[in-house]
Amino acid sequence: MNRLKTLVAIAALFAVLAPLKAQVGKSQGLLDANRATEQELMTVPNMTAALAKAIIEKRPFANVTELGAVLSPTITAAQLPAVYGKLFVHANLNSATDDELRAIPAPQPARILREFKEYRPYKSLADFHREMRKYWDETEVARLEQYVFVPVKLNTGTDDEILSIPAAQPNRVLREFKEYRPYADIEKFRREMGKYWDAKEVKRLERYITLN
Repeated sequence: MNRLKTLVAIAALFAVLAPLKAQVGKSQGLLDANRATEQELMTVPNMTAALAKAIIEKRPFANVTELGAVLSPTITAAQLPAVYGKLFVHANLNSATDDELRAIPAPQPARILREFKEYRPYKSLADFHREMRKYWDETEVARLEQYVFVPVKLNTGTDDEILSIPAAQPNRVLREFKEYRPYADIEKFRREMGKYWDAKEVKRLERYITLN
């Protein structure tokens, strides 16, 4: 019994520590609007086939506000929380607007806005995790982390940080991002990554990185 308790405790510890190596919150079922398949989109509350096709056509979205503009002709304001509980565009913790942060489903959106902004700038997702644990338990912090990211430093980001960027081939992203270091400007990133991905995918990936 004691051995079982120890194993459970170790597993719980790893569950807590794993996200701290990342810069992008780990999904617990939340779909990324920039990557979800049409079939996945159809699992979202109040979704229609026409709306799913429109989402795929219009992406990548720079933020959830752009997603909301596509949703608005079909989805009512009252329905949005249910949609955003299943589908979202990751919010940059350091630059997300008040409207983006308020879009994160929560019983007290004003508190989300206040606490998320209080600790800017965040150097890592670990900073976010540590500070938010002052206000919410581990389960709720993990839920909130699904919605956010801290940009990865393109020239110095660790393998774990780069691998946390959502991608169909994360190991390829890691390889190509590192191959062209150092990057003097964002244009070099766009030019080099354009050898491997189309303009839409490069634009999507660019959201998750910073040269600062």
